[in-house]
Amino acid sequence: MLLPLVAALGLAVGSFLNVVIHRVPRGESLLRPGSRCPHCGTPVAARHNIPVLGWLLLRGRCAGCGQPISPRYPVVETVTALLFVAVTARLGPTPALPAYLYLAAVAVALAAIDIDVRRLPNAIVLPSYLVAALLLFPASAATGDWWAAGRGLIAMGALLAGYLAIAVACPGGMGFGDVKLAGLLGLYLGWLGWSALWVGAFAGFLLGAVAGALLLGLRRADRRTAIPFGPYMLAGALLALFVATPVAAWYGSLLTLTT
Repeated sequence: MLLPLVAALGLAVGSFLNVVIHRVPRGESLLRPGSRCPHCGTPVAARHNIPVLGWLLLRGRCAGCGQPISPRYPVVETVTALLFVAVTARLGPTPALPAYLYLAAVAVALAAIDIDVRRLPNAIVLPSYLVAALLLFPASAATGDWWAAGRGLIAMGALLAGYLAIAVACPGGMGFGDVKLAGLLGLYLGWLGWSALWVGAFAGFLLGAVAGALLLGLRRADRRTAIPFGPYMLAGALLALFVATPVAAWYGSLLTLTT
């Protein structure tokens, strides 16, 4: 029964994330005005605000002016729901589950914003440190594993320092938004364990390198093209949630064979 409920929650959260993605970069309120067409200003009817279904009912067009509605709206809602289900299936009904559901939601919003405007807004990243602490530290208290919280703080500092060093050494190669995001991801990954930390950090660079090579190969970018790194950092962190344990075991077996 938990997974269907989490899927429904993910759809609802995804609907709200669409508002966040559109309004936060513009400095607009998330509460007022209500949802409306960006072309003609027609308010969105309640039945058309149902995640995914509303877009399908409208056939992807505004009910007022008939202008196309981006398919990204149902995509964001669906991806958020799928991530919520996957994270819940991985962690189960544990005290840390709300923290990682929040991470999944923030990952969707920040990735979309970074792709759109090449920026990771402080309005989302900085408050997420507090939210993470308020969710992860009580989870440590509930399980009696205070070392998880301490490990998360150490990992947060380590990734902050590492990314800051890269940003200072290679001006223009990495933004300070990435540095601030790195600390947040370090807190989440470190809470899971050291293997999650190094797998998540490495996966972000690996995914970014592969994507960059593909864009160069397809001539969609050149060596001077600015490519947002935030989505790959976030994807790497979420990937570590699922594969860190088997990857660490595989790497450990390789070390055993070579000794």
